[in-house]
Amino acid sequence: MKSSKSFNFEPFEPLEQCIKPTFNILFTNNVISTQNLQQEQSFILKFVALIEIVLSFNHKTMKVTVVGAGAVGASCAEYIAMKNFCSEVVLVDIKEGFAEGKAMDLMQTASLNGFDTKITGTTGDYSKTAGSHVAVITSGIPRKPGMTREELIGINAGIVKDVTANLVKHSPEVIIIVVSNPMDTMAYLVHKTSGLPKHKIIGMGGALDSARFKYRMAEALGSPISDVDGMVIAAHSDTGMLPLLSKATRNGVPVTEFLSDEQQKYVVEETKVGGATLTKLLGTSAWYAPGAAVSVMVQAIACDQKKMIPCSLMLDGEYNETDICLGVPAIIGKNGVEKIVNVTLTAAEQLKFAEAAKAVREVNGDLKF
Repeated sequence: MKSSKSFNFEPFEPLEQCIKPTFNILFTNNVISTQNLQQEQSFILKFVALIEIVLSFNHKTMKVTVVGAGAVGASCAEYIAMKNFCSEVVLVDIKEGFAEGKAMDLMQTASLNGFDTKITGTTGDYSKTAGSHVAVITSGIPRKPGMTREELIGINAGIVKDVTANLVKHSPEVIIIVVSNPMDTMAYLVHKTSGLPKHKIIGMGGALDSARFKYRMAEALGSPISDVDGMVIAAHSDTGMLPLLSKATRNGVPVTEFLSDEQQKYVVEETKVGGATLTKLLGTSAWYAPGAAVSVMVQAIACDQKKMIPCSLMLDGEYNETDICLGVPAIIGKNGVEKIVNVTLTAAEQLKFAEAAKAVREVNGDLKF
């Protein structure tokens, strides 16, 4: 056994995010005083069984709705279900039988992938979403090759507004995660039409963009992705995205110490066109990474992880912006947005953030509430 007071929960990985902090606090403070903990299998099993019972009560009330059963929505449902932290995922779609079929297909993987989450589907019946703690809006037309996110606004605004009204009608305390594009503008629309407090409305973009940023950094460094950390803020668009290279690190060391100026430019530019690159290759929007990004956010809420995730939020003076949704780092927990984190930007980054805000405001101007 290692001398440090901590315990490896790898064998119990599905429970790790929810029980590891509690267990290690008890152990560190000698509430649990077993000296040879690794050998006390009966103690460990009893402890885990107790936590499972406690968590099961919470799981019975943890319901997640995903609106839009296309590739992105189904990917969201799949990742959420496989992580086994909620009791039910409801898929909603307007196409007859589509959500029901996706739900059935996913449920038939449950015994193979080892999850107990119940997945159901419905064709436009929002009464089946009643009591949802979190709802994810992915509905809308996907981006086609050559189409910008901003060009989607005319069609998707009407869809998102209608979906939001139905969700809030049946789940007035719901936390909404917006995925539909143009995402910053759609998040702003939800703020203006839902009546929900601003901490319960979150745009997904920054989590996805940051994952793409880390992918490009690891590629340029020739390192494992687990070595790198970094985030993307500002707008979820090809021109408004702001990868914070000045804050990016490889195991705590600035990546700028490893990458040439040319490599740094490559990483930033490839990150900014990450979505467009995939659209060109696939003929439609990507779905695996967006689904994974959503699942991370939903889990942070469900397990009250207080995780810092870049996401699109309504700003009220933060980063010198007001009445606009833009990507900023935030602490995400059981209440949704627990706190917006203010990071110090360079003069160049501040200018780019302001330019991104200006562009998003122009798109917001086309909204009709």
